[in-house]
Amino acid sequence: MKKARPTLAAVHDISGYGRASLTVVIPILSKMGIRVCPLPTAVLSAHSEYSNFYCVDLTSHLRSIINHWKELNLEFDSIYSGYLANYEQIEIVKDFIKDFRKKKQLVVVDPVMGDGGELYSGFDEKIVSGMQNLIQEADIITPNLTEASFLSGVDIKDLNNEDSILQCAKKLSLKGPEYVVITSVLMNKNKDSGVLIYEKSSNTHHIISRKYIHASYPGTGDAFTSVLTGSMLQGNSLIDSVNTACDFILKGIECRINSSHNPLDGINQEEVLPTLKSIYEE
Repeated sequence: MKKARPTLAAVHDISGYGRASLTVVIPILSKMGIRVCPLPTAVLSAHSEYSNFYCVDLTSHLRSIINHWKELNLEFDSIYSGYLANYEQIEIVKDFIKDFRKKKQLVVVDPVMGDGGELYSGFDEKIVSGMQNLIQEADIITPNLTEASFLSGVDIKDLNNEDSILQCAKKLSLKGPEYVVITSVLMNKNKDSGVLIYEKSSNTHHIISRKYIHASYPGTGDAFTSVLTGSMLQGNSLIDSVNTACDFILKGIECRINSSHNPLDGINQEEVLPTLKSIYEE
């Protein structure tokens, strides 16, 4: 018997130009056989790393959209949140997760707040506090090393080896999530890029690594967590799902690295999307 197609609520902004947020989330998850229901938090002319971008904040509309979904008696096999622009949006998403909670639901929170040891422009400790509350509702969180530092209160300078990052992951798991996946972990004196996975119930951890490529492309975090989530919804293990996500990102970067395109355009996901498999059919 063919498996039913899972339905996922994706709480992200949408950028008209640049591969990030919903323009990454929707095609990846759709290719993997997931039905995506977007709950857009904002509409941007181009993603936020482009200068002078225009933004329409949808915070005041979110509850009305959610209320209509309640009237329609919608159910979601997964809820997946990414960039949230302000504290109020974080609170709305927290309530949304609670209101739509059901058994065997996968809740994934990508706590997008910063990188390179700093919070993104416009974010402050109130955002950090809000995100610390939001991850309590998650089954899986996927912070990068900077976000893990802010969420845990551990100075990023002290997250300089496998044991210290593992202890940070354990600390984050105490806030609620069963799985903590910390990305952007440099290994072997920057020769490899690693992902640390911690599972709370078994108190076990794993390191997944790939060769480090000295390049930066917006939207890679969105792509990574989207592939991971899609793979988990297909019934794969977290370790297998992280491996699939790492392979996807590496291939996307390799397709882009020698290209003349602006790095702000993001990785070449169109070229690597065919490598993703779907086991679902209507």
